[in-house]
Amino acid sequence: MADSECPDAALLLEVDDITVRFGGITALAGLSFSVREREICGVIGPNGAGKTTLFNCLSRLYAPAEGDIRMSGRSLLALPSHDMVGMGIGRTFQNVALFNTMTVRENVMAGAYGITKAGFLRNLLRTPATRREEHDTGERADALIEMLGLQAHAGRAAGELPFGVRKRVELARAVATNPKLLLLDEPAAGLNHDELEALKRNILALRDMDTAVLLVEHHVGMVMTLSDRVVVLNFGRKLAEGTPQEIQAHPEVIDAYLGASH
Repeated sequence: MADSECPDAALLLEVDDITVRFGGITALAGLSFSVREREICGVIGPNGAGKTTLFNCLSRLYAPAEGDIRMSGRSLLALPSHDMVGMGIGRTFQNVALFNTMTVRENVMAGAYGITKAGFLRNLLRTPATRREEHDTGERADALIEMLGLQAHAGRAAGELPFGVRKRVELARAVATNPKLLLLDEPAAGLNHDELEALKRNILALRDMDTAVLLVEHHVGMVMTLSDRVVVLNFGRKLAEGTPQEIQAHPEVIDAYLGASH
């Protein structure tokens, strides 16, 4: 593994020699890399390289046939997918998945509910602790709505909004879970120039809030601008790993993915 550009930060995520197979197809083959606290790590590669398979493993939607995945030193493989929020992992998806009939604020609050402590009985009885927790959840949602410039849309149904705004709502909902590690799956897809620049600022702001980011993205310029380190996948294998400068100069990466113009 290449050393992180944040060598003094603690290891957060360790992907250790994982292999994923679907029938006779090997989607990931012996993949290893790590992410440190407060690090932005980009993952690039052509379609079919295994990027989404990797994210589905980290989200516990897929189980690797071999290897291990550790978060803060604890293996994730024995845990169900719904425990990933509690482990500090948040995620957005390539295809925006919001509650379309709920307002923007309600969608963001839905993310925050994933880290609340009130159980069924406390919610049913509307105890003082439950009411305080709901108040705090609303305040957190409002802060994220302001951070991501969604104030004008807070009361609108998510299904009525333009695609770029919906992407911001999904990001706010993922951040509402207070993740230590945020998995961003093609966050720039479909965004215009202004929306893309705003996304870059938001990702850097999240890093400044002590959130590590694992960024899967086809927008190579964005990855190279934001990332401390980049992992390149090709046909399920790690082709290269290093700083953006090292990756852009790597002959095999240029041949397989970037092209001579890069």
